[in-house]
Amino acid sequence: MTSVVLDTNALMMPFQFNINLDFELQRLFGDPDVYVPSCVKDELRGLNRKDALMLAEKYEEYEVDKERDEGVLEAAAKLDAVMVTNDGSLRKRALEKGIPVAFLREKSYLAVDGDFI
Repeated sequence: MTSVVLDTNALMMPFQFNINLDFELQRLFGDPDVYVPSCVKDELRGLNRKDALMLAEKYEEYEVDKERDEGVLEAAAKLDAVMVTNDGSLRKRALEKGIPVAFLREKSYLAVDGDFI
């Protein structure tokens, strides 16, 4: 089974671009295990994004030691997971570390960069 780690902007995509995140994850990965790093929840609280925080609550929280992007990379590496992000620099760093990345394409669907099989 594929594991997926969501970053902060992945949890805001449904509200910014009106996409169904669960549908897109299932379309790409079947029935993935979806994780939200603890640092992402902290960031959403700091941004006062109650909508995205409520969405994050439906997924399993993964405790990380690092903050922000470093915490997301930590979670994806430890879980051997696909990272979901629209952050270009984070996406590049993940791919350099061999972490596959799902990202929003044409503001309407997710696509995957890197090998996740």
